[in-house]
Amino acid sequence: MNSRRPQRRSRRFLKWGLVFGLLLALTVSCMAPLSGVADRLALLSQQDNADVGLAEGGSSADIPPRMLEAYKKAVRLIGSRVPHCRGMRWPVLAGIAKVESNHASGRDIASDGDIRPKTYGVLLNGSGAGGNTSVFTDTDGGKWDGTATGERAVGPFQFMPATWESTGQDGNRDRVRDPHNADDAALGAAAYLCGRGRNLGKAGQLRAAIFQYNHSNAYVANVMKWIDQYTAAARSGGSAGLMGVKGKARTVLQAALAQRGVPYSWGGGTASGPSTGTCCSPSGKSGASITGFDCSGLTTYAFARAGISLPRTAAAQSGRGRRILASAGQGALQPGDLVFFGYAPGRDSTIYHVGIYVGGGHMVNAARPGSAVRFDPVDAMPGYAGGARLL
Repeated sequence: MNSRRPQRRSRRFLKWGLVFGLLLALTVSCMAPLSGVADRLALLSQQDNADVGLAEGGSSADIPPRMLEAYKKAVRLIGSRVPHCRGMRWPVLAGIAKVESNHASGRDIASDGDIRPKTYGVLLNGSGAGGNTSVFTDTDGGKWDGTATGERAVGPFQFMPATWESTGQDGNRDRVRDPHNADDAALGAAAYLCGRGRNLGKAGQLRAAIFQYNHSNAYVANVMKWIDQYTAAARSGGSAGLMGVKGKARTVLQAALAQRGVPYSWGGGTASGPSTGTCCSPSGKSGASITGFDCSGLTTYAFARAGISLPRTAAAQSGRGRRILASAGQGALQPGDLVFFGYAPGRDSTIYHVGIYVGGGHMVNAARPGSAVRFDPVDAMPGYAGGARLL
């Protein structure tokens, strides 16, 4: 935004001839699901009203506990600062902070919310570094951004100093409004997004608020993606928080969850991590220029973190461990199990996709070209084919 900082699946089954023809393409990995089924994933972002239960419930594995506390605290306090604001939820704040600073990644967060070292953006001097092409003259004498030679965005929510001066809040009640404090910054971001009293439970108003935060449609889409993921985590009762998951299952899930946001790349991913893929998926998408994971590349990597070697394709991975039949239902799955999807019930040779079950009906998923590794409902993919337990 200008005032904050510069821009940044009708047939039930396919004919067998087509099935086996497509299976020839699976020598690399998993294939994208049939057109249109993925539309279910859009439901979260189409809802008009906020889910009040999200104000406090839920968590997510990639958010430091103290930052999550700050987001939830801001939700509790925002009504006293912007009385007419509606629909504020912690996933909204988490989506912004994920994109801006990866939740203050690499910093220490004290019990009072102070973040050190402080987080600074690039100096906005028109040099082109970090995408900035406009010159922003100094407004704070270096008070917040540490330099009097120009301006740079500050804190986990990356406010411009001038915007912070007009919007900043004291979230930890120490009588100081500090953008480098988690509580202050989160409440300030909440106030800025609320404006004079938006209903952020309405998709249109939420998108408008995010666009105001940063005048970029790509930015809005990126933040909305993360809001949807954190909302899914909260609605599942916080299953992405891995409470009660121990041992190798926890190791596998932590490794997989840490890759959220990494691009999908057909043929991408090894036991060592994300890699460039190959050409081409059945839909004609190449991964040759994309560093990331496809579905079985992600599972190969995550299980390698626990010392378990997997074959490279989804269908081959279904032959490992103890097979859990689809007829047993999703209730038979446990966190850390592989989850499979196929074109024909009971025929493992038709398996085209694999994910890692997290719990609460959700999985870590590298779904299709054009997406990224994310936290998805198991039902987001068609043709549930059961699972496999290796842990």
